[in-house]
Amino acid sequence: MVDSPLYSANQLLMALPPSEYKRLIPYLEPVNLALGQVIYEPRQPVKEVYFPSRAMISLVSIMKDNSTTEIGLVGNEGMVGLPIILGGNFATNCAIVQIEGNAIKMDASVLKREFERGEQLQKKLLLYTQARLTQISQIAVCKSHHLIEERLARWLLSVNDCVDKPELPLTQKFISEMLGVRRASVTEAAIALQKAGFISYSRGQITILNRKELEQAACECYGLIHKEFKRLLG
Repeated sequence: MVDSPLYSANQLLMALPPSEYKRLIPYLEPVNLALGQVIYEPRQPVKEVYFPSRAMISLVSIMKDNSTTEIGLVGNEGMVGLPIILGGNFATNCAIVQIEGNAIKMDASVLKREFERGEQLQKKLLLYTQARLTQISQIAVCKSHHLIEERLARWLLSVNDCVDKPELPLTQKFISEMLGVRRASVTEAAIALQKAGFISYSRGQITILNRKELEQAACECYGLIHKEFKRLLG
């Protein structure tokens, strides 16, 4: 393993052989992503890709009435900018920073060139794409079949995985927008999880107190998504 803070910040980069990673080093730029920063707009060409380390980026679908629903979330397990390796080159959804923090930026043309070498970077990104597709499809199923309390538990666990810390700077307004439900429904679900001792909630912050019990409270979707990421990416 290469001794570099960049190398250990993102799991996709961490999984690369040292020889491949060293080739990328000149093109990796550490950046700070601010809360609410828009990475891509829909139908915008993807010129740069991002490998989060402590930041979380939501992939959001925006309707004509400006209502929003999260269709995927990306943390230190992945990257934002998949259209580049898939050949589409344009963003299809809005990508917004929902938890500020560090990330690693790379020019999209460099990623495409390195991907086309056909080495481990290509393999890891294709496996990550499959895992992301599982996440997106399971989230769609979740919206139709599970209770808000179960969905909130699932979502909080996923956010925890993205940033690898139990303290999550999240407002109920934001959560309601991401889950596509009324704010009052999020309030009721958060109160139930807090009364059970799984989380604590104060204005603008949720802390996971008992992750194991929170996993039990979550719907089956969290386990399915988590196991698929682990199976494909380790």
